[in-house]
Amino acid sequence: MKKSLIKAFREAVMALGSEKDLATGRVTLALSISDKRHRATTHFIRARSVESAWTEVTTQLAPIPQQSWVRIEAVTGVQRRPMVDLQRDLKDMTRMNFWRRGISFDPEFKTALLEMEINGHEFFHPGEQHVVGKNTSDSWIDFKMIADYLTERDGEACSNLADSRYIWSFSTAGIFSDGQQIWPLSTREDGTTGVRQLQQPKREIGDYLRVAESYLVRQIKEDGKFVYGYFPATQRVLTNYNSVRHFSSIYALLEAIAYTGQADDLERVRLALRWGIDELTILKGQARFAIERPKKGTPEIKLGAQAMLILALCKYQEVTKDDQFADIALQAFRGVVAFRQPTGKFNHVLNQDLSVKDSFRVIYYEGEIAFALIRLFELTNNDEIHQQAQQTLDFMVQNDFGKYHDHWIAYAANEATQVFPDNRDYMAMGLQNAFSNLAFIEKQVSPHPTRLELLNATVRLIDTVRRTANDDLLEKYDVQHLREVWQQRAEHELAVGAFEPEVAMFFYRPDKFYGGFFTRNDHFRTRIDDCEHFLSGLINYVNYHY
Repeated sequence: MKKSLIKAFREAVMALGSEKDLATGRVTLALSISDKRHRATTHFIRARSVESAWTEVTTQLAPIPQQSWVRIEAVTGVQRRPMVDLQRDLKDMTRMNFWRRGISFDPEFKTALLEMEINGHEFFHPGEQHVVGKNTSDSWIDFKMIADYLTERDGEACSNLADSRYIWSFSTAGIFSDGQQIWPLSTREDGTTGVRQLQQPKREIGDYLRVAESYLVRQIKEDGKFVYGYFPATQRVLTNYNSVRHFSSIYALLEAIAYTGQADDLERVRLALRWGIDELTILKGQARFAIERPKKGTPEIKLGAQAMLILALCKYQEVTKDDQFADIALQAFRGVVAFRQPTGKFNHVLNQDLSVKDSFRVIYYEGEIAFALIRLFELTNNDEIHQQAQQTLDFMVQNDFGKYHDHWIAYAANEATQVFPDNRDYMAMGLQNAFSNLAFIEKQVSPHPTRLELLNATVRLIDTVRRTANDDLLEKYDVQHLREVWQQRAEHELAVGAFEPEVAMFFYRPDKFYGGFFTRNDHFRTRIDDCEHFLSGLINYVNYHY
């Protein structure tokens, strides 16, 4: 690595503040290096002077390639705490992998671990009774796993860590570099700790979206089926599958290809579409149905999957101008009618013989199918599809769907203005859907990418409302504040949900996950639907905001 770059690293770290602990007079730096193919190796450097510490940093950086991924962090705050207090905090933690500080089992940092070392290896395990999103994590410390790791990392056997009466928790300030640019890392305790602070949001979000599009394309196997996902923290591949997520991932991938211009990737999309049609749908007369065949239980036909089948086929035709799947989209529309009750309400789930399995499953199915029907009408100009879309939207208005603050309702309400431009009820429903939950969205630490999707559609809807002289519908809402939250959520989402290099480098195959998106509190799960929601949200944000 060039001396000029190492010098730039030092200047960037020094610009963050004093590197010396004024209480002890010691400098503690953590240097993490990855060649992109292997998990980062972290070295803690302790010295009595900044100069001595940086001499060691220079020695370690000098022989490595210029394009290596490098994090350099200075320990900025240390607190001794009883071990039992840490164990209590972990037990009470609401979500797994949400411990966001470093820990040392000794005051000299011989057994120190960065926060990302802890979470990248999942050294703090959730309790056996933990259910994601349902109860506290009941997390506990895997002392043996940590001791084995420290022995391998440092080449010295560890004492019995479990016998430590105290631990030293610490915070850091630092930088990351990919060899071309240096980013300061966030120190905010809003979920963004240890992730780059965006310098040029438009360019940097766009750069990641191009990598993310390539990531999702790589998940399509030779037969057209996706690799469903991974638990990166536990090195597991997910083996379930889901028809909704298959077609929704195709939809998002088509949006991404339209954004990146990577037309060569369309062949992989066609492969995935054909596999989905062949393996995840059935034909009954002139009607086609998306079918789910779970590992346990009987096959079922879900309204949400039917909607995503239609949306994926419509998006393909929109992006490619290729109508080879147009007849299949109409077959899927004929299947929609089988879900409809005489009252106009939809049954949500059918058995394979089209008998009713569940009249209600989840609240967002109506919004999803309404959006799909509108999109299909825009392609076909078919009166029957128009009537079905209107009937669905009217049902949603009559049953106050605006109170459910769901992204599919937002998509449907916004798209409805293109087909039903004079219907103020649809506009009002879409506005209520967002503003009734805006305070909650603003405060969320987790990314929840569907919230950005909701805001994207609502911002577009607001502009349509204004453009069509329906401003009175906006009088009770703070429109400017929603736009502020919109931008804040987009940048927050990238920071807390993307496998940027400074995060990916702490997992077992950094280059494998770079470009993906994750759910932190589920073993950093990166599943195809995680990726598609992030992609759709960020692409539509960039396209409309800039």
